[in-house]
Amino acid sequence: MKFWRLGVHTLMLLCSSMLRGEEQPVFNQMQFEQQTGFKGTYNAEEKAFKTTFPRIDVKVAVDQRVLDPYLGLTSWAAFTQKDKQEFLVMGDFVLFQDEVNPVIAVLLEQRLHITALHNHFFYDQPRVYFMHIEGLGPLNQLAQAIRAILTKIREIRVETVRPKETSDGIPRNFSNGITAAPLESILGLPSESSNGMVKFVVGGKAVMHDVALGKLMGINSWAAFGGSDINAVVDGDFALQPNEMDAVLSALLKGGIQVVAIHNHMIGEKPSFIFIHYWGMGKAENLAKTIKSALEVRDKKDQKDQKDLKDKKAVQKK
Repeated sequence: MKFWRLGVHTLMLLCSSMLRGEEQPVFNQMQFEQQTGFKGTYNAEEKAFKTTFPRIDVKVAVDQRVLDPYLGLTSWAAFTQKDKQEFLVMGDFVLFQDEVNPVIAVLLEQRLHITALHNHFFYDQPRVYFMHIEGLGPLNQLAQAIRAILTKIREIRVETVRPKETSDGIPRNFSNGITAAPLESILGLPSESSNGMVKFVVGGKAVMHDVALGKLMGINSWAAFGGSDINAVVDGDFALQPNEMDAVLSALLKGGIQVVAIHNHMIGEKPSFIFIHYWGMGKAENLAKTIKSALEVRDKKDQKDQKDLKDKKAVQKK
């Protein structure tokens, strides 16, 4: 798997060339490729460098047709310089189901931000997901983060060559019979119920097209529990402002709940919201405690931001 031995050497060479002075030296792509053993592209007009990582380690079929990585199965990271100290990295990583949450953990540790997690295909086997990322910082730090992502993916595929199609540990067949009261006590919220399943919904507020939106119009976070009290599943959705996302992702992963999608549901709403979809298995009370923890860190972050904004306005008035 030669493509895993790429990345950082590419970025270090770019770093040395871009930080020597005010003017950029001519980028010698042939020399660059010879020194790194990897094809990268530097665009002088955009002052950006892009490196790619084709997923040649796993064969993917879409609608029963095996795809060449060129047809959308290539991860990439692109770098451009903000100032003498900082660079901006943006990228998109091709991931399989069992890679997604370990990579999210790496990104949080490396202080990169996830901007989307979604599919690009139907009828793909194994299923493929795409994680869009961004980060700002010293080039060495960003390069280390990209290397950490690639290392984590490699570790997973060495352990299990073929991507897993199921998670592990809990029987798949069960009937629904969740006891609502303990979960209501943990979450501090009233529940809805149907056929042995229990659901909690927390509303939010936004404005779109000069119309006020609330819980029923889609500005909501929810959690639905099924199965039994001992052998439960939970799935749901968090409606978050962008600056709340990292804290909620961390809380979910800490409690063993898997993140399955990150995307927007609306365009033009104020404030803007990002939606995190999740899935977890375990004891119902433990799952509820994790959801409660995520709600608390979200609310704590929101309260801090409101206080900071209020303090800023007070200073400006003076």
